[in-house]
Amino acid sequence: MTVDDSGSGTDAQGADSGEDPLALRLEGLILGAERRYTPFQAARSAGVSMELASRFWRAMGFADIGQAKALTEADVLALRRLAGLVEAGLLSEAMAVQVARSTGQTTARLAEWQIDSFLEGLTEPPEPGMTRTEVTYPIVELLLPELEEFLVYVWRRQLAASAGRVVQVADDEEMVDRRLAVGFADLVGFTRLTRRMEEEELGELVEAFETTAADLVAANGGRLIKTLGDEVLYAADDAGTAAGIALRLIETMAHDETMPELRVGMAFGTVTTRMGDVFGTTVNLASRLTSIAPKDAVLVDTAFAEELIRTQDAPASEAEAAEEAAAAEKEGEEPPVYRFGLQPMWQRPVRGLGVVEPWLLTRRDRAP
Repeated sequence: MTVDDSGSGTDAQGADSGEDPLALRLEGLILGAERRYTPFQAARSAGVSMELASRFWRAMGFADIGQAKALTEADVLALRRLAGLVEAGLLSEAMAVQVARSTGQTTARLAEWQIDSFLEGLTEPPEPGMTRTEVTYPIVELLLPELEEFLVYVWRRQLAASAGRVVQVADDEEMVDRRLAVGFADLVGFTRLTRRMEEEELGELVEAFETTAADLVAANGGRLIKTLGDEVLYAADDAGTAAGIALRLIETMAHDETMPELRVGMAFGTVTTRMGDVFGTTVNLASRLTSIAPKDAVLVDTAFAEELIRTQDAPASEAEAAEEAAAAEKEGEEPPVYRFGLQPMWQRPVRGLGVVEPWLLTRRDRAP
């Protein structure tokens, strides 16, 4: 869409003349409607200004299309719904644009993956006597309703989980600025690998890493924030959960001979959440700790270590743990059981964050 209010435009045939017929058939199948409107006509039918319509369109991640007749009844309905939320006072205009942007960014990545990986895998090799192009349409026709229902199901599940976390927050301010444990897991020497490995082989390694990391994070109570090829960012509501995930990641990757070494950096503190991402000093500190962590090791900041000690997931020191064990044995009682061990490392300056004291996190045996 553009902000041109002239209302002029080419007819549908003129707009489509240079486009692939199969691409147009697939678009009609997926959208469930034919092209009927220019951007001006769509905005007018939805009862919104061209300026707002253009903001929504661009926020969803779509390029300007001039005044081609390329929009459908579904586009008009989407504009009308977003504008209706603003008119009803349920969303501000800025928030409505954020809704469009966050939804567009999330679904764009999903759609790219489904087409690049899922669909290509199903249509190669093609059926005897048919080209991949001829196979694509019926495959999409069969998959579309099932994928759509699954997408809505997962979205509702994620929405319920996120809403549940928010309503449990006691302080309203913590809904935006929350105290979380944040971790970065980074493949060591990935840049060197890119020079030695073939593109397909490198892609398979990255996919295997992301899949393994995502599964481990989710299964152990964390939330995957994003993947960056050779690095994943995750968060957890408590330090103990994040620590368990970090060590499990290290242990799992160490047993996979195809994977490079892994290093993890974690920090605990106030985090700003926005559009599914996390920001702030805590996140920056976790990233810096990752860059200085030894191979196959986990470094945490002082706040993270103190939180583990506070929740009795780790002893303040091994000497204290030994004293507790001796006292318990003398009284005929069971000694405290700590899940993790903490070893203070040398203080060092970290770019942009001053001097920090990293702690080496380890898994602790039941016996002190």
